[in-house]
Amino acid sequence: MLGSRFHSSRRHTHLPWLLLLTLATAALAQAPPKSGEGYSGMYAFLREGEFVQITIEAKGQVSGFVSRFGDSDSDRGTFLDHFFKSGRLDDNQLSFTTETVHGCSFEFRGSFVRGPGKNRGDEGYYLLKGRLTENTSDEAKKTSSQSREVELRAFPQDLTR
Repeated sequence: MLGSRFHSSRRHTHLPWLLLLTLATAALAQAPPKSGEGYSGMYAFLREGEFVQITIEAKGQVSGFVSRFGDSDSDRGTFLDHFFKSGRLDDNQLSFTTETVHGCSFEFRGSFVRGPGKNRGDEGYYLLKGRLTENTSDEAKKTSSQSREVELRAFPQDLTR
C-alpha cells in the first residue's frame, strides 16, 4: 500500500513541470521572429485586390511597395505601384513612406502583432496595425492628408520553399 501511494504521488510531481514545459514550448512557437525576417511578405491593403509587399532586410532596413487601384478620373481601376522611399523596422515597429505616384503617397507607422492565424503560413498569422496617412496633391499643387487606423492581414504563405 505504501509503495503504490508513493508511486502515485511521485507521478503527480512531474505534472507541473510537464505543464510548464508545454506552455514554454507553445510560447516560443508564438514569439515574433528575432531578426524580423518572418514579417516579410504580402499584406492586404485597403480594398479587395490591393496589397503591400514588405521585405525585411539587414539592420532593420525595409523595402517594398503598395499596389493599389487608382482613384482619380485618369487612373481609376488601374494598378499603381508606390515603391517605398524609406522603410525601417525596429523590433516589431514598422515605418515606411512611399514615392508619390499620380499625386498620391502613403506614410505608415505601426507594429507587427500576432493575428488569428494558427500556423506561420496561415492568412492573418501576422497583422500590421497602425496609422496610415494618405497624402494627395491636385493639379494646382494643393495638398491634403487623410489619416486612419488600419489593420492589414498577412496573406497566406507557402512555407515549403
